[in-house]
Amino acid sequence: MLRRLGFSFSLLSATLLSHVAFAEDPRALQVIVSKQNQSLVVYEGERVVATSKVSTGKAGHTTPGGIFSILAKEKYHESNIYSNAPMPWMQRLTWSGIALHEGNVPNYPASHGCIRMPKTFANTLYRMTQAGAHVIVTDAPVVPQRIEDVALFVPHKPLPTGPLLPDTELRTSAIRAGNKPVEVAMNVAPDNPVIIHDGAPTDPMVESGDTTQMVEGDRNTAPLRILITRRGDRETLMDAQLLLEQLGFDTGGSDGYAGPLTRDAIAGFKRWKNLSARGPMVSAEFIDALYASAGQPKPPAGQIMVRQDFKPLFEAAVGIKNPEIALGTHLISADRVDRDAETAEWHAVTLPNQIPDAMLKRLRISVANEPSVTDSAKAALDRIEMPSEIRDRIEVAMTDGTSITINDQGLGPDTGNGTDFITVTRTQMDSAPVEEVSEKPSAGTSRSITRYKSIGLY
Repeated sequence: MLRRLGFSFSLLSATLLSHVAFAEDPRALQVIVSKQNQSLVVYEGERVVATSKVSTGKAGHTTPGGIFSILAKEKYHESNIYSNAPMPWMQRLTWSGIALHEGNVPNYPASHGCIRMPKTFANTLYRMTQAGAHVIVTDAPVVPQRIEDVALFVPHKPLPTGPLLPDTELRTSAIRAGNKPVEVAMNVAPDNPVIIHDGAPTDPMVESGDTTQMVEGDRNTAPLRILITRRGDRETLMDAQLLLEQLGFDTGGSDGYAGPLTRDAIAGFKRWKNLSARGPMVSAEFIDALYASAGQPKPPAGQIMVRQDFKPLFEAAVGIKNPEIALGTHLISADRVDRDAETAEWHAVTLPNQIPDAMLKRLRISVANEPSVTDSAKAALDRIEMPSEIRDRIEVAMTDGTSITINDQGLGPDTGNGTDFITVTRTQMDSAPVEEVSEKPSAGTSRSITRYKSIGLY
């Protein structure tokens, strides 16, 4: 009997290992965790590569749902929050304390927020994945679906000469705003994600005289991470600072931070235009008057941000048709990218996401749930109006594993230097966030950081 049991366990282990061997490209793998089923499924496109039971966060320590990426991997880690608890085969999802790792899996939620896996599978998954692989956490399970749409990016061969982004208006990697580092888009990124470059140039683009040939071997083959979302307060203020500077006001830089110089500049502009000083500092009346005075059209409602190797590349404005309707929350990933044939396969996952009423009001969304729109990645894509030059720059750089996240709320609370775009979703089952618990600061973002109560590494 014991010999038969031993043979069965060996056969199961061999099956898992064969799944690893048949994975064509680890960059295209996606890990989907269902808290409702306490299960984990690894997909390559629509194909199931491996499955396992898991144990997610128990009551009071709920594992947050959303779209994450593997940020770092350690064969053995000890929690610095929970009495040096061992965490073999650890794969980190956030710098604030969420990870996949080996642990006790009792067929019900039992962790302090992490996703525990059985020993053999934790080892297998560790060897199967690469840093940057997407991990999607939901209540009910979701399945990637093949998607075809003319709005999807199509791989093209690299441009023959010149830099990848020759004429995009880019910003420096980080700017000091008082004692707070502020992450902004950049072309030249730091090697260390937590280093703040005070002396970063204001225009990091390659000089126009540089005609270095771009050959295939010189290209960065890491997948692009693309976020399409709504322009938020940060982008609005950054553009306002630029326009105020053009009109002769001193804002101290276009960092999206309302420091003393920026506040004085806004107040001065309001006095000049006889605008009310009451109400929000950056009001709709102020923005309308500012763009009219600068002779500039107001920017579109959307924003595209692009990262690679956990570092920002660039960002730009994009249009959103019917902006009063929510876009929904979607992850669309590419595999089988063939640059010579100019083809790629795309698969989409749509996640339930309940946006708070206050955020809906701030984003001017009056229709939060529109059937076939918020529940369809294709419908969301068809509403995005993207400049052709931005599309071209993405299509010459995309590789297997390139992904597009579409959401309404913008950067997730854990998005920072050294991460991909993290989207945290909310459902009625989620507990309210109440306090910050952090192992390592998420450097490079000025947005308020919200953590879930007592979530930690274990």
